[in-house]
Amino acid sequence: MITNTMSTHKSFEKHIDVAETGLTAVDLLSEATELSKQVIKQAMTKGAVWLTRDKNTQRLRRARRTLKKDDIVHLYYNAEILASIPTKALLIADEGDYSVWYKPYGLLSQGSKWSDHCTITRFASQHLAPERPAFIVHRLDRAATGLILVAHTKKATAALTELFQKRRMNKQYQAIVQGKFPTSPKTLTFDTPIDDRVAISHVQLIEYSEKRDCSLVRVDIETGRKHQIRRHLSEAGYPILGDRLYGIEASPTVDLQLTAVLLSFTCPLTQELRCYELDKDLRPQL
Repeated sequence: MITNTMSTHKSFEKHIDVAETGLTAVDLLSEATELSKQVIKQAMTKGAVWLTRDKNTQRLRRARRTLKKDDIVHLYYNAEILASIPTKALLIADEGDYSVWYKPYGLLSQGSKWSDHCTITRFASQHLAPERPAFIVHRLDRAATGLILVAHTKKATAALTELFQKRRMNKQYQAIVQGKFPTSPKTLTFDTPIDDRVAISHVQLIEYSEKRDCSLVRVDIETGRKHQIRRHLSEAGYPILGDRLYGIEASPTVDLQLTAVLLSFTCPLTQELRCYELDKDLRPQL
């Protein structure tokens, strides 16, 4: 049985029940779509093809992998998404079981059913030597830049994720906001809940530009809710420059001026203190 929700040739889904053992996904999908085998292979490499086997569904990348009867092959094809070119991340440190990267603007923390080729994990797995699997530990907004951890074993993934969950990870950001941020008290704490969950941000002024009427601020967060820093600063009357979601008349030519500049923690694998800081030239500049 083939279910097809295709509306245009540029974007569609296809789900195919495998009727016999021995076929490959490339052959199966080329017969069921108008796409060439080469296009399908590229879609597989970029994470748009999935395989369900014994109630387990995961991405299928190997073009020559033999399918079994009762497997289900899924194709999520979107020409525009698959044509996207990932921006290049910068390796900060390779610790073997995990690595630290500078994530640039536009690179995703997590993929979707349509692809994962523009994610930090996929970039890391393809550019480390030796190559190894990559797993997400925490997230940065697509529009944000800065330091991000990527794990390379399931043990490291679980251990590092637990650090974030138990708030044992020191996370520091810098942002450029509109207006003159207060200096008294030295540090302002914002604790407005986000989505009915505790959210705590501590913010202090680093530098103010009278000419631009903008402030460079330091932000330390205890929690990591979605858009936490952006929402807290916007609600306080100091929206981040380039914030097209929570800002005021954000310029389409200015990227979000929010960067994760420091990560420090006790490594759960070695019990050694780790501290990673971003070079000044990669931080927001007034």
